[in-house]
Formats: sequence, C-alpha cells, structure tokens
Amino acid sequence: MAGYLDNYGAGVDQRIRKIKIIVVSLIAVILAGGALFYEFHNFREERRVKQFFAALAGKDYKAAYAMFGCTDAKPCTAYAFDKFMEDFGPASGHDPSRVRIAKSRSCGTGVILTLDYGQNRQDALWVERKNMSIGFPPFDDVCPSGLAGR
Repeated sequence: MAGYLDNYGAGVDQRIRKIKIIVVSLIAVILAGGALFYEFHNFREERRVKQFFAALAGKDYKAAYAMFGCTDAKPCTAYAFDKFMEDFGPASGHDPSRVRIAKSRSCGTGVILTLDYGQNRQDALWVERKNMSIGFPPFDDVCPSGLAGR
C-alpha cells in the first residue's frame, strides 16, 4: 500500500533536472554563438578581398582598381593606376589565383587581412568596413592596442 509521502520530493527532482538542461543548453548556445561570431565577424571583408583577387585573376584590372576606390572618373592621386599595375599586375610576380587569406583581424573602422602568396611571401591589405574599399593598412600589419578588436 502506497503511503501519503511516497512521492514526496519527486517534483523537486524533475524541476532541478529541467533547470540543469536549460542552463547547459544556454551555455552551449552562447559558446556556439561566440564561435560563429569569431569565425564570421570579418566575412564580408574577406569576401571583398576574394572578389578583388578574382578580378585580378580574370585580368579585369580596372574593376580591381575600382575596389581601391579609384576609377577613371575619380582617379586616386596617391595611388596611380601605373603603380597599381606594378603591385598587382602580371609583372608583380605573384599569381592572384593562388592567394589565400592567412589571417584576418578587426582594427578600428576596418580589417587587416594578411595574405599568403606562397613561398614565404606575405602582404597585408586593409578593408574599410563602411564602404568596403580596399587599400593598404595604415599600420605596419599590426593594429595599435587602442584600436584592436573594435
């Protein structure tokens, strides 16, 4: 014969188990969200640089130059097309189809992307977040400590 207090505390055990499941689930969601944020935070900027090198690989140098914010209508006085061709044209010495992004770091209003050309050749490009224009980093491939992670 079952007594009056035989099920005493059974509801408490179920409640504790539900709370544990909720807490573990929340921690898992937060960790997964943080990992996804870390992995894809600079996705747009990385995609822009890949588009830039795809244009170079397709020998569409005017389109690639336009990604620097320079066009025939609005040429860049500090970075002429001739200099751009020296840096990224066929005589530059690296194959744009083999470039890979080695590192991506947020820095202030933009992202510094370290590019690996193979054979221990690396270079860095800057992508400004607000207009997605490509350029050279304003810093020596290292973000000043006051701007890091912004």
